[in-house]
Order: sequence, then structure tokens, then C-alpha cells
Amino acid sequence: MEILRTPDERFADLPDFPYEPRYVEVDGGLRVAYVEDGPADGETVLLLHGEPSWSFLYRTMIPVLAGAGLRVVAPDLVGFGRSDKPAAREDYSYAGHVGWMREALFERLDLRDVTLVCQDWGGLIGLRLVAENPDRFARVVVANTGLPTGDQKMSDAFLAWQRFSQESPQFQIGRIVGNGTVGGLTPDVVAAYDAPFPDDSYTAGARVFPALVPTRPDDPAAAANRAAWEVLSRWDKPFLTAFSDGDPITGGGERVFQKLVPGAHGMSHTTLPGGGHFLQEDVGPELARVVAELIASTPR
Repeated sequence: MEILRTPDERFADLPDFPYEPRYVEVDGGLRVAYVEDGPADGETVLLLHGEPSWSFLYRTMIPVLAGAGLRVVAPDLVGFGRSDKPAAREDYSYAGHVGWMREALFERLDLRDVTLVCQDWGGLIGLRLVAENPDRFARVVVANTGLPTGDQKMSDAFLAWQRFSQESPQFQIGRIVGNGTVGGLTPDVVAAYDAPFPDDSYTAGARVFPALVPTRPDDPAAAANRAAWEVLSRWDKPFLTAFSDGDPITGGGERVFQKLVPGAHGMSHTTLPGGGHFLQEDVGPELARVVAELIASTPR
């Protein structure tokens, strides 16, 4: 496997993201980056990003959560951010991503009593981790995400995005993230999303991710996701949905969680106004306050 590593100088002068990266190794030497803030003895909040962003996405949420006395851990998925980037699309699989994060978060960092906050692919990976390691998690907050099994029709917006990701000759990461917001992004923020990818050779993971979403019942990940739903259908710990009101890709997806997950019953689910798909960019502090309030109101 050929591994690419983005030069550190690409991450100089990131706007509003002063956090020093930390690293663990998985799978025999693959480096996974993460940032951490807040008191070491605070309750752990795990922030999982999706496609094609990185932990920079959570920069307006981290100070709010840390200021509430919480320990915040925000990793970069393999292929994204400061984490290593296998160069071939064939190096990536859904199961592989779950395995890499499992090893990084549990075998290396030994995270426990975690409150998961997940969006986009952060949910596809994070909810698998919850289902496969339920004793590691205390609460879940899902935002603009899902756990597809290939048994349901995906939205037209997602299918169009999937086609674009595989067919477009250009894949401008910062522009893609900006298009998924309501308010747009400033040039320095666009540059920060472009930073992990010096050229197209670094984008194999970002390119292939949409094609790994299960869209058929016989998808390689379909059976594992069905098994995860079996666990979630018995999950009785706090489970909150906090979707935005302006996401054409996942809009309405909160209802299946509210119906099928016991821990979601009776919770104060919220819809955040003014947020696009990447609601962290549009309404990040508001989402962070929702998370902090959930933790405060549901002590272990």
C-alpha cells in the first residue's frame, strides 16, 4: 500500500484552529491524527467528521464544549486532514474505515463513556462503532447523517453527489464543503479544507467515499449495517437527533432514529434552523450547546 502524508506546512496559519495535532498508529504504521481540548478528567465527547472534511470542521464547536468542562477528541479519518492517505481507491473500504477508527479510539486512546457526535460519514462509521462496542458509549448525537443498509432508496441529491464524485474530472474539496453550507465560506476557510490535499493524488479517499455508501441490498457493507441496526433497536441510552433544516441529502433522516432507537424516545430532539449539510459551519456553536445540554441533563 502506497501511503501519502500531507506536509505539515500545508496546515500553517489555519483560521481559528490553534490545536496541536496528536497521532496514533494503526494497521501496522498508518498514522491517524486527532486534536484534543478541555479537561482531561471531563466527560469525553468524540467528534467524527465526514466527507470530504476533517476535524477543522468542528473548530467553532470545540471551544464551547471544552468551556463546558468536557474533554473533546476530534480525529481525522484515514485519507483526510492530517491523517495518512493511502494512494489507491482500492485501499479504502467501509469495513476498513470502521476498523481503523476502532483501533485508534479504543485500542490506542482507550476512550470510554463516550458521547458520540457524528455527521455525514462520521455517522456511518460512528454508529457502527456504537453497535459493535456499545459499552464504550454513554450517549449519541446524530446530525445530518444516517446508517443505510441498501434496502431503502437514497435521495436524488445523494445519488447526484455520488455520480459527481466518481465522474467529475475536478474535485475541489473546499468548494464542495462550501456548497454544502447555507452561509458560504471565506477564502481562508476554503483553503483550510483544501490544505490536506496538495494535489489530486491525495484525494483517493475523498473520491471513493461516496461510492462506499450502501445503495444496494447486496452491498459489501449491507449485512454489517443491518446488524448494527439490530443493536441500535435495543439501545436505551440517551440518543438525540440534531439535524439542520436545510440539508437536501439527509433531510428527514432523523425520523428513523426517533422511531427505532429506544434511547431516542422522549428526548428533546431539535432541528437547527439556518444550517446546510455541513451544519457545523453554519450553526456550530448552537449544535455544541445542544450537546453540552444533553450531557448536563443526562448524568451517567
